[in-house]
Formats: sequence, C-alpha cells, structure tokens
Amino acid sequence: MASPYDPVATDPPLLDRSSEIKTYTTSKFTYPGLRVFYRRHQQADRLPKSPAPIPLLVFIHGLGGSVAQFHPLLTSLTSVASCLAIDLPGCGRSEFSVRSWEAYTTDALVELLETIIEDYREKEDRQGVVLIGHSMGASFAALLASPRLPPRTQLHKNVVGLVAICPSSGLPNQKQIMIFRALLWVPEFIFNLWRAWDKRGGSQSASVNRFVGVDADPEAKRLQDLYNNQSNSSVWRRMAWGCLPTYVNGIAQDGMPSRETWEKLNVPVFLVAGENDRLTPPKDMAKIRDFLEAVKTTPDTINPGTSVLADSAAPVDIGAIGSKIDALTSLGQGDESAQEGADRERVQQSQVSEPEEGADDPVTPTEQAASVPSLSLHPQKVVRSIVMGKPATHALLYTPSTVRILAGLISDFMVVHITGRLALGWQLQYLSQDGKWDVKNLQKWQAVEPVSEPIGGIFRAIKTLREVDEDHSPSQFVKKWGGVIKDVIDISHDNPVYNPEGLEKGGIHYHKFPTVSKVPPTDEEIRGFIETVDKIREEQKERAKRENWGEEYYVGVHCHYGFNRTGFFLVCYLVERCGFTAKAAIEHFAKSRPKGIKHAHFKDRLYVRYSGLKSAATEEL
Repeated sequence: MASPYDPVATDPPLLDRSSEIKTYTTSKFTYPGLRVFYRRHQQADRLPKSPAPIPLLVFIHGLGGSVAQFHPLLTSLTSVASCLAIDLPGCGRSEFSVRSWEAYTTDALVELLETIIEDYREKEDRQGVVLIGHSMGASFAALLASPRLPPRTQLHKNVVGLVAICPSSGLPNQKQIMIFRALLWVPEFIFNLWRAWDKRGGSQSASVNRFVGVDADPEAKRLQDLYNNQSNSSVWRRMAWGCLPTYVNGIAQDGMPSRETWEKLNVPVFLVAGENDRLTPPKDMAKIRDFLEAVKTTPDTINPGTSVLADSAAPVDIGAIGSKIDALTSLGQGDESAQEGADRERVQQSQVSEPEEGADDPVTPTEQAASVPSLSLHPQKVVRSIVMGKPATHALLYTPSTVRILAGLISDFMVVHITGRLALGWQLQYLSQDGKWDVKNLQKWQAVEPVSEPIGGIFRAIKTLREVDEDHSPSQFVKKWGGVIKDVIDISHDNPVYNPEGLEKGGIHYHKFPTVSKVPPTDEEIRGFIETVDKIREEQKERAKRENWGEEYYVGVHCHYGFNRTGFFLVCYLVERCGFTAKAAIEHFAKSRPKGIKHAHFKDRLYVRYSGLKSAATEEL
C-alpha cells in the first residue's frame, strides 16, 4: 500500500495524466527518472502561429518543492497556453539517483532546466517562454531570463516574461555563508532528527506554521504537511549548499542571482509577495524591485476575500481582480496614463493592438482582419509588483484563500503586458468562429435542460456552459443560478468552451477535475472526486457564514451534457457519503435529471462497485 506521502498516489488527475518520467543529460551530468509535466494547449494548432505560437508557460518550484504545488495554478492556466513543469532531481516524483553535490549547484540545475525547456519549446516556430517561479524557483527563472556572464544560458533570447512568486532578493555575505555551510555539513542523521522534531504535530507543527501561518485554514496546513514530508533531506541539503555563492576578491560568483542578474532583465516582470511570508518577506521583493528600476515606488497591498481594490489600503474583491489589474504599480512609470488604459481596453475587447515602436514582427493584414491581438517576440520591459495582504504567506500559490487571486493576477498581467492572445475570452471567441471550437453537437446540447433539480441536497447536474450562448453562458448562469450554485466542478477532459473567469467574477468558484468520456471512472478518480467535494463543502460552510448565504446552496457538476460521467460521480458520492444504496442513488439521480445515467455499462459498474463483491477485473489487478 502506498504511504500517505507517496507523491504518485497523491497526484491529482491533471498532473498524473500529463506527466512522464524522462532522462536528461547536460554538459556534466545525466539525470535519470525526472518527472516532467507537459500539457500542450488543446487548440494550439487552431490558434494563430504568426509570428509565433502563444508562449509556453514554464513553472519552476523552489527548495523542497514540487510540481504538485503548482496544481491550482495549472488548473487555471492550462486553459490558455501550453504548460510545462519539472520536478527537479530528488523532488516530488523525480528520482534521487545522482548523488554528487555538484549536480545540485544552481548553475547545474539552471542548465538542466534549460535543456528540458528546449526539449518542449516549439523552436522551429519561434515559440516564446514565460517563466513562473516560486521562491528559489524565481531565482532559477531570473538566471534563465537574464543575459548574464558565463555560465551563460541562451534561453533568455526566447523569454518573453517572468513571474516571480515570493522571490528571494539575495546574497548572504561571506560570514553568513560560512555559518550556512557549517550547518549543512552537520551529519544527516542529526539533520533528520532536527526535522523530525520540527515536524512534531503534523499539520499543527512548527514546520507547517512557518510556511502557512498559525491561523491558516486546515486545507493549507494539510497540503504543507504533505509537501514537508515529501521533501528529501539529502536533496534539500545539496540544493541549499549549491545555491550559496563563492566570493572571489569580495565579489560573489555562482549561486543565487546577484543584483546584476536582475538588472539585466529586459522582459515584462511581475513580482508577487505575501504580507505574512516569514521566509521571503515583502522586503525581499522590494529589493528586487529596486534592482529592476531605479525609481522607487510603493507596491499595492491586496487583502483576499473582502470588497474592492482601489489603493494600497483597500481590500480586494476576488471577483474584481480580473478587471482591476491596472491598479498594480508600474515601476518607473507612476500611475497609468489614459493612453495606457485605452490600450488595455483594446486588448480586453480582443481588438488588434498597434505594434509598439521598435517592436518586431507586427501582425499581418490577415490577422488584423481576424481581430488577432499582436504578439511580439521581444515585449518591452515593464515591472509590476504587488503584496498580497493577510493571510498570504509563502504558500500563497496553493493556499485556497489566495491562489484564485494569484491565478487572476498572473493571467491578467500576461494578457496586458505579453500578448492578448493569452486571454481565454479572446481564444474562445476566435475558435468559435466557423465552429472551430464549440460543443460537440450544438442541436443536441441545446435540447438538454441546463440545470437539474437538487440532488441529495448537495448537487445540481448541469450541462457545460458555452461562452457565446445567449442563455447558458457564464454571465447568464451567474444571473440565474449564482444565488444557489456556489461552486462548479468541470469533469470534462478537454478545456472548457467557456471562460471560467466569468463564473469567478460572479462569485462562483470553478474547479477542474478532468476525466475521460465513455469510460467509467477509476477507483482513484472516484476517491479524488469525493475528496474534492468534501473540501468544497467545508469551504462552503465557511463562505456561507462569511458571506451570509441563505440555507440553500449547491455544487454544480458537469461533463458535456451532465448525464453519464456526472451521474456516475454523484451516485458514488451519495452512496459513500450520504447513506444511499446504489439503486436508490441511481433512481434519485434519474428523477432529478430525467433519463439519468444513459450508459448501461456505467450503471452496471456502479451496481458491482457497491454490491460488496469484487469484479474479475478487480481481482486480476
């Protein structure tokens, strides 16, 4: 049986299905058994490729981290671009087979990252790269993006943007480095004893609280405890050692990025910090901001879960984030000008923006006719920074109360400063022309009732929304159902044919849980769905108190039409959490969603699953 901290067993379906184990060789080392997550945009071949495809988004974790920490962001951003994420050697699901300490120096890992990125980047089409790094991963991203002195990376020529989440500013002095190196040379069994002591209490331990804070919600603490237990001490020590620079004649060499590295960045940069971050506090981000721009400005502070975003003292409405990106401080430029606001509005309306002076590869007349936003191979440098207010900590990228805001901020930054082609709304409109991307059978879909009657007092089965539909688009859904349906779980395998931001802005939380059609869900998928619903229901209880809901609120679930896969999962939940028999649950679903589960083999599998007997197939496994 897998341990509770087995990274394979705890991978969500999105990560598990789009990951592979590969071996890569750099100039000095061969790294076997690396987990690489790659999900190509499902409509990449139907989107414009002149002068280049939409950029590849690359996610880089930090010290002791893993790809799994980016899962909430990947859930949002795989809908708008191809996404790549790597478990560094010995981290997450990657093997710890290379023992040499030299293989874990910052320069060695940066070379490895570049090798993997170049393996997936569509080089022949001149695809650009947006680097999204967390903590030490932000430092790796800066080294990849900066045209620094040897050892030199060539990837910087193709980097079109950098997002640094909870970045570290800096270089310890020579005395501090001596102390750090001495601590890291402590025998590993002593180091492990200290870690065991630090992790006493599990999700309530000092180790967890250091990352997420004492008052963090239970889900954030559970995840942090999971990640802490997945972190390998031997790998942690090697990476920590490898990031320390050496001083030659008083000048730091190698290791973490210096001021010079940050100063040489010449791409759009977005810096994000958490007010309650004890590991890389906002002052670290402020130093980097000063490296990037000589003009000092004060970043905004946003507080998750409250009302409006207007200035540094005002709290923020999660749903308003998408339309309020202009409130971010532009370093060296002061407040946004009227012209910049007009340019942004044109991007949001999916119109062609004029190429900036000096920018290469303007859009072609054909693309202008199709209302395609411009895409430059070398976007102009701009620096944006923001401090996310309490309770944002070092774990803000996977803490439920902050990750939705973070996803919206990153998405809007890329749309405004890198290319409007990364706007999901524009993609949906473009692909809906001439039926390039729409529901499978429009007439059949239109004939299906949009929303079922209540199911078990918990659910409403719905058909997939459609961005361009007059009656069942996200905006119309919010108007009709936002008062009672507070969360939507999308279990379709493909990217949705609607923009989930329309739901989020209306206060309905969107969750992606991809499954394959025509095939009954696996045991692992059933377990994952039930756990997902459990978490949503717990969150709904807190939201109901905080937002003063009425007594009636539901979780909407949809595949394509909302019958077979949707019915299968809801029946499983009713049986395993609500005390229904399989027969009663199937009949209840059919009454609430007339015709019910149509696939006979789905119903057969449910009866077998809850009969108490094992099928022959199960016994063979």
